[in-house]
This record gives sequence, structure tokens and C-alpha cells, in this order.
Amino acid sequence: MRFDWAGGPPRIGPRVADLAERAEAMGVRTASFMDHFFQMDWMAPAEDPMLEGYTALGFLAGRTERLRFRLLVTGVTYRHPGILAKAVTTLDVLSGGRAELGIGAAWYEREHRGLGVPFPPTAERFERLEEAIQICLQMWSDDNGAYDGRHYRLEETVCSPAPVSTPRPRILIGGGGERKTLRLVAQYADACNFFGGPDEVAHKLDVLRGHCDAVGRDINEIEVTVQYRDVSPDAGADEVLRGAEAFAKVGASTVVTGPVTDDPARWLESTFGPAMERLRAIEPAPL
Repeated sequence: MRFDWAGGPPRIGPRVADLAERAEAMGVRTASFMDHFFQMDWMAPAEDPMLEGYTALGFLAGRTERLRFRLLVTGVTYRHPGILAKAVTTLDVLSGGRAELGIGAAWYEREHRGLGVPFPPTAERFERLEEAIQICLQMWSDDNGAYDGRHYRLEETVCSPAPVSTPRPRILIGGGGERKTLRLVAQYADACNFFGGPDEVAHKLDVLRGHCDAVGRDINEIEVTVQYRDVSPDAGADEVLRGAEAFAKVGASTVVTGPVTDDPARWLESTFGPAMERLRAIEPAPL
């Protein structure tokens, strides 16, 4: 989420690469960046360092062999859907099939206004989100024809080379909006991402189950990822496992953490490293 710990622009590349390499070595499955152009001003000054997400993921893909990559999550307003599909496809091809598409409706108005990116009303952003997903799915299919939506019109959905991932890159839809976001998860997503504690995640999954029933989909087909940030700086393996087990009991299968320290690689190794084998052995409750 932050890069001020790296010690200035010349050190961001080497230190972020070191973080990814050490994460891969200890068995972390996926590395994510936020998709922002300004730092989030509720957490740190907007002027603090922030990397463009797909450029950063491409850099790390060249420094690793197994680590998977996604933005958590792409703001639908930031890139035309055809260009977005091409960016994710390129990352997938060059990484040997390690790319995923994380996407959401976007929210940070300040960076939109600051950089001149249109910021439509909420309802329109969700309409654009659904169309963007449809366009990506079409570009990752054998259909090279036109797409004619309310907000996007493409004459040709050519995407060559095709993704290496089969049948296509996985799609994660971020957010917990119960009426719109979770409906889209049920209809299109391979994975979702929730904030909050186990009780809140359990409630969101109840809502998601209703949307899955409405579209005739098995909720167990959807990977449930949760933000696991309530970890004390000096947490041991037992504490880490207790928190992860609480999420697994309500059906979560993946925890996502984001260390904000002066040395995030060391924090990751010391806090999660001793628990990795037991974390992998936790069985999430069926949904």
C-alpha cells in the first residue's frame, strides 16, 4: 500500500523487488498492489510515493518465478476496458500465466480530478464495471467481434497473443456492496475480497449466497479472500494462526496482509514465516 519505507525513488525498485523475492521464497502465493495514482489521503499524504500498478507488477514478474500478480483492485475508470484487457494479457503472457484481473468500481475522487480522469456518478461506475468485465471476457474468448454497450463500443475485440492462463486469467471483484458488487461477484467472478472481521465476512457471504442462488451458481466456486491486517507488530505464529482460523471458519480460503513498516520483508518473514506450513493446512469451512 505504501512505498515511503523504501527510502526515496532510487531505492523503491530494489527494495520492492527484494520484498517480492523474499515473499516468494517463504511461500506467499500472490503479490498485489493498490491501483492508485495518488496515495490515499486518509492513510498518508496524497503526495507520498505511489506506483502505477501494472508497470510495477510487470517489473516484479521479471524478478520472480512462481509468485502470482494482481491489482487489488483496478479502478474501472482508470483504463479503457480494451486497454485493460491488453495490459492484463501482456502481464499473463510475459509471466508465464501468473496474472489475475482484480477490478472494482473505483472511488478516490481526488486523484481522478487531479489527473483529469473522468469520475462518473456511482451508478454509472457500476454500469461501466459490468461492461468492462464483459469486454475482458470477450477479448479472452474466440469472439473477435464487436462489443456494443451503453458506455463502451468496440468494433473489434482482438487480443493477440492470447493469455497463457487457461481458460483465461482469473477475475477478482473487490468490494462488499451488497446490492451491486456482490451481484457482479456471483455472476462473473472467480474470487472476491472482503474487509472486516469474521462476523462481517460471514454476513457478506450470506448475501453473496443469495445472489449465487439467484443466478444458479455454486458459491463454493468463488475463492473468498479477506484482508487480514489486524496483526500486532510482534505477533507470533500462534496469534497469526488464530486469526486465520477465525476467517476460515466462516468460509474464507485466502488471507491478504499488507505490512506497513520500515522493513516489510523482515516483518513478513518474522510474523508469517513461522506459520506458513500450518496456514496452508487450514481447511476453510464449506459455503
